Amino acid sequence: MTRIVYLNGDWLPEAEAKVSIFDRGFLFADAIYEVTAVVGGRLLEYAGHAARLQRSTAELGITCPLTPEALLEVHREIIRRNALESGLIYLQISRGTADRDFAYPENPTPTLTLFTQAKSVLENPKVATGISVACVPDERWGRRDIKTVQLLYPSMAKMEAMAKGADDAWLVEDGFVTEASSATAHIITRDGRLVTRGLSNAILHGITRASVLSIAETAGIPFEERAFTPDEAMKAAEAFITSATNFVLPVTAIDGHTVGDGKPGPLTLRLRELYIKQKLADAI
Repeated sequence: MTRIVYLNGDWLPEAEAKVSIFDRGFLFADAIYEVTAVVGGRLLEYAGHAARLQRSTAELGITCPLTPEALLEVHREIIRRNALESGLIYLQISRGTADRDFAYPENPTPTLTLFTQAKSVLENPKVATGISVACVPDERWGRRDIKTVQLLYPSMAKMEAMAKGADDAWLVEDGFVTEASSATAHIITRDGRLVTRGLSNAILHGITRASVLSIAETAGIPFEERAFTPDEAMKAAEAFITSATNFVLPVTAIDGHTVGDGKPGPLTLRLRELYIKQKLADAI
């Protein structure tokens, strides 16, 4: 079935949706994006993604052409038009179209588009086995807290990790793990403490990350926000990543070194279960 996509106020078959070659998202990666999971035809963590979208666009001086209420309705409408039961909604806002110039155009009209991807987000076979990661130098730009479409280096890092036989990359800067190619990195120490890097410009402010820390606090799981090294991660009891597409996903090997007993850890799986239960209950 051909997907119906949203482009600047129009609903179009995907083959008919066109964006100008002069769009600054195409020419300069001058654009913001968000990805929201859908389960049972409902949106998970929408409020968090909408808030982060507003923050990111404000940081770049891009104005969303829709009110918050209208944007939510577009998300609901794209679910309806595509009969999406399970999958993802990708949203992108660029600064808009202008002749190529490093200086921003005056009063540009932003380009807003959304499309769906149907997939089973709950039934991930990697949950049973965990994933392997390879450490790769973090050579991205300095404002990783802004969710821009500047994703070439993370893509290169993931390809490098896959060439090493791993499933994903953990990016390393100044000797410490920043995050995965498109997710937040976490470890659980031998004494059962959850460790994840503190918020700064060095990492994306993960929506799933925030929810997992809140769940850990409620469940009485101790945690601390600090940087950790690849060596500490390899010696940890458990490791995992969080993201809107993977929820909580175990990491069982780092640079060929087995984490814990090489199986998804019990605390990781508990956090995944608690996260899914809570977010399904709160879905809109």
